[in-house]
Amino acid sequence: MTVKSREEIKQIAIQVINDEKKAIENLRNYIDDSFSKAVETIFSASGRVVVTGIGKSANIAVKIVSTLNSTGTPALFLHAADAIHGDLGMVRPGDVVICISKSGNTPEIKVLVPLIKNFGNTLIAIVGNTDSFLAHEADIVLDTTVDHEACPNNLAPTSSTTAQLVMGDALAVALIECRNFTARDFARFHPGGALGKQLYLRVADLYIQNERPEVSPSTPISDVIIEMTSKRLGCAVVTENRTILGIITDGDLRRMMQTSHTPKCASDIMHPNPRTILDTEYAVNALQMMRQNSITQLIVTDTDGQYLGIIHIHDILREGII
Repeated sequence: MTVKSREEIKQIAIQVINDEKKAIENLRNYIDDSFSKAVETIFSASGRVVVTGIGKSANIAVKIVSTLNSTGTPALFLHAADAIHGDLGMVRPGDVVICISKSGNTPEIKVLVPLIKNFGNTLIAIVGNTDSFLAHEADIVLDTTVDHEACPNNLAPTSSTTAQLVMGDALAVALIECRNFTARDFARFHPGGALGKQLYLRVADLYIQNERPEVSPSTPISDVIIEMTSKRLGCAVVTENRTILGIITDGDLRRMMQTSHTPKCASDIMHPNPRTILDTEYAVNALQMMRQNSITQLIVTDTDGQYLGIIHIHDILREGII
């Protein structure tokens, strides 16, 4: 056994990627009316999608189930070996069963398939051998045949499992389109983590936790500093008769100290026409606006332009959106 050189190792990786890329490209030749029928069958089913397989195909089945569930198609995983030892009770009338197998001839599949057929459930095969037991017994066949595995011995499931995964993704995305599944729908199934928060967390959920620094145009500079220090947001909003006139930031105070001119009140150093954002906007949009303008806070307003509060970049960082 010899250790390969770094260049040889890189070439091996490139070859694997090329082999699997070819396998995926070949899938386009297998997308026919059977694929459309599979999507229509799942879309109109009264039950769930039960995805089953054995070995590496079972691992792919788990991922497909996860993708379907997160995009509006109720699904569950059934291990083919466990199915014939009691777990077949998971399959209910109205469910559509997807069976994944490269060979389509494994012993567990040969036992499981007749049982599913006896239940009367529609059986969709994602199979790499269209002349197999599974392909002949299935109601709908999705062909994922590959010329060879990326494994140098043509044994370890590599290209074949990639093809299975991509076919599953194609089903899921087609169903997303059929259901008109939106980003808001996606957020309902992903309430946790950065992704979910980007899709549902709004400015109103964050600014309300902060103080509301506010001064008038005639507020003395000393009182402006006290207001900014006490509210701990690095700014103060200048208002008059509920109208926003400007904003004073820590940077404005520093620049004031560097000039020979001695300002007397807030209007002397405020920055007019400050950046604002509606309280109904998504927090991720506030982050984008801050980045685009190289600022760390935004004034939050209602639809009438009235001052509500401040959202700071630290509020967004705390939620883990970045």
